[in-house]
Amino acid sequence: MSLKIYFVRHGETTYSKTGSFCGHIDPELTPVGSQMAEQFGAAYAKLPWNAVYVSPMKRTIATAKPLCDAVGIEMQLHDGLREINYGEWEGKTVEAVKKEYEEDYINWLTEPAWNAPNGGETSVEIASRSSLVIAEIQEKYKSGNVLVVSHKATIRIILCSLLGIDLGRYRYRIAALAASVSIVKFDVRGPLLEVLGDRSYMDETLRNLPGT
Repeated sequence: MSLKIYFVRHGETTYSKTGSFCGHIDPELTPVGSQMAEQFGAAYAKLPWNAVYVSPMKRTIATAKPLCDAVGIEMQLHDGLREINYGEWEGKTVEAVKKEYEEDYINWLTEPAWNAPNGGETSVEIASRSSLVIAEIQEKYKSGNVLVVSHKATIRIILCSLLGIDLGRYRYRIAALAASVSIVKFDVRGPLLEVLGDRSYMDETLRNLPGT
């Protein structure tokens, strides 16, 4: 039996609805986001879980909680799974950042692997810290299912790193809608992406909401 890591982005927040920059800001889930978490927990509680690794933010903890409560497993909080630090851009709209930091914003869009938001992190730095968590999971669990609850940019960067995709292209190669599930299987041939961004477990109303 091989190891499978289920990567789940947190449910909807006010920032995921608006598209404003939210990394180290720590908002709660919206009522819709809480519904997403409940439906994820109900849908995936039937699987046997070895462990649940979670970013230590309110929105990720709240997303993992229904499943952890249902199966009786304690979540493990890891700083390496935090969202990108957007630095001075935190809480600002895209329009505001474009206006105030035009050149830096263009540089970040062009090559985020090496260009960070002002005072923030590059995707190389995020890949470096998150890879330590993935390595720990692979060392501890040679088979079975492990859940990782993290964030939009962080999950996309982890997937690019595992699949050999240029880290500078993470925003253009991988999608991660709110509460979506991506599954990577690890065997002797390395990581295999089996599922990307699945939300079929949600009811249709949640699944079709815009802006998430």
